[in-house]
Amino acid sequence: MQSFSIAELILAGFTRHYQLFQNITQQAGHAFAAQDWPLIQKLSKSRISHYDLRVDETINQLKATLPCTKLNEALWYQIKQDYTELLSFHPQAELAETFYNSVFCRLFHRRYFNNDFIFVETTLKDAPALPIEAEYRSYFPVVNGLKPTIRQIINHVDFKIKFNNLDKDIKLLMKAFIRQAPDTHHKSHMMRFDILQAPFYRNKGAYIIGRVVSKSGVQPFIISVLHHPGGGLYIDALLTNSSQMRVIFGFARAYFMVETHAPSALMRFLNQLMPNKTPAELYNAIGFHKQGKTEFYREFLTHLDNGNDKFTVAPGTPGMVMMVFTLPSFPYVFKVIKDNFSESKPFGRDTVLARYQLVKNHDRVGRMADTIEYSDVVIPKDRIEPSLLEQLKNTIASSMLDEGDMIVIKHLYIERRMTPLNLYLQNADIEQTEYVINDYGLAIKEMLQANIFPGDMLLKNFGVSKHLRVIFYDYDEVQYLTDMNFRDMPKTDLSDLYSGADELSAAPQDVFPQQLCTFVLTNPTLRDLFEKAHPELLTAQFWQQAQRDIKNKVVKHIYPYPQTQRFVHLDITKKERREY
Repeated sequence: MQSFSIAELILAGFTRHYQLFQNITQQAGHAFAAQDWPLIQKLSKSRISHYDLRVDETINQLKATLPCTKLNEALWYQIKQDYTELLSFHPQAELAETFYNSVFCRLFHRRYFNNDFIFVETTLKDAPALPIEAEYRSYFPVVNGLKPTIRQIINHVDFKIKFNNLDKDIKLLMKAFIRQAPDTHHKSHMMRFDILQAPFYRNKGAYIIGRVVSKSGVQPFIISVLHHPGGGLYIDALLTNSSQMRVIFGFARAYFMVETHAPSALMRFLNQLMPNKTPAELYNAIGFHKQGKTEFYREFLTHLDNGNDKFTVAPGTPGMVMMVFTLPSFPYVFKVIKDNFSESKPFGRDTVLARYQLVKNHDRVGRMADTIEYSDVVIPKDRIEPSLLEQLKNTIASSMLDEGDMIVIKHLYIERRMTPLNLYLQNADIEQTEYVINDYGLAIKEMLQANIFPGDMLLKNFGVSKHLRVIFYDYDEVQYLTDMNFRDMPKTDLSDLYSGADELSAAPQDVFPQQLCTFVLTNPTLRDLFEKAHPELLTAQFWQQAQRDIKNKVVKHIYPYPQTQRFVHLDITKKERREY
């Protein structure tokens, strides 16, 4: 085959991938309208594995027509040039570059992973950017007035189902905006609305995302839309606080389902609303996690080139399964599976890999950190602290290659760095302590609702984010909640003590919630705070009810914003508010 034909074959593989990806995404709107929550979860999971299947298909087509056992350097150099030409006016060019990289890197040795053969650097940085106007629609209240314009915006967003009482929702929305963003309160002829055309779906919620442009600046906002218990939809909240918006797009949540023809334009619009979010984080948030990996790795290489600090052991209690290190100036940790585990960990490497993949595919409900998985990561040896290098040689030798000036890590996970909860509590005042211990309990409850049993609930396995959210990050003992057996502690009397009977004999899946404080919260102050805030977590009945809810397909909505942000709907009873 000629080089151009091979380039076309790879691009055809990407085109098939993107079309199927969008077909999956399009189903989210119908599932939301039908309140088919299991389908939403299924769609979200299927998109994650979808990419690798399409790459494998393309590789098999290549192998059927082209010898791929040895690299023909001249041919593949030209293939990349031809492929670059094909992307000149492609609306998903950056994703197509990443797809090409995935195909090439699975075919050939990493010695060829350079800019001659793959897109280590994007060829698009000097190309004209796709106009972000391709992804949003502008509205001008000067034409029809403010209230009709807001109605027009909501009606243009196709939710495939009507609102229960849109007039009331609009009034609440206007009041909330005036209260939250008084500096942008102008007369209707002095503002413009820019609204992303496609709604964002995740779990039981849908979101309208946009901005108000006025003489006082730009005010981003997110409108949360839920199903009304009386039928139809209703607006549940308005978010204008940048910190809250970043949490909604945070690294501990499932990826959004949103249709887009020009992902780079959508990403740049979101980046204007949340400038502290990196391109990698935003691509991840809208479901393009492979592109997120590409952007992250470029950020990492740039950071290495522009700094001189050294990798060192990450702060916190050393783990029994993972060797964890960090670059102090880079806000992430690097985790490598150890060659040998502690005796208290009765499983092997394959189990750890499977459990990290379980979390990757699962709804992380804002309480489990996303992981970025890489193979063959090259780190300059002179950027590694000697003490860390020695520890790496002693703990992960089978996952590491020493190539002179470079160290190659065969497989690792990268996560956002947080302050380990046990370390945070060492320096926290009583108010901070009470807050994070309560949030620790909430984190456990929300994971249970998503059918996740964290296993090892020691404080060292949870982190505190910069938004003061408690987030779980150690997945080697994660299992499905429904696979566990929750038991009450057996009652004993004097006859039991002298009988020699072992009342605490337990099978591997048995869990005694009453022991939670005994083993996790040994500090009396922390134990008292936890027992006061979450006494139900110490009863087997609470965990068993959570299992029954999951088995009965009861999907509870976990709000990604504070309850104080929710609108008060007077026609919803207190009982219904608790349920919805």
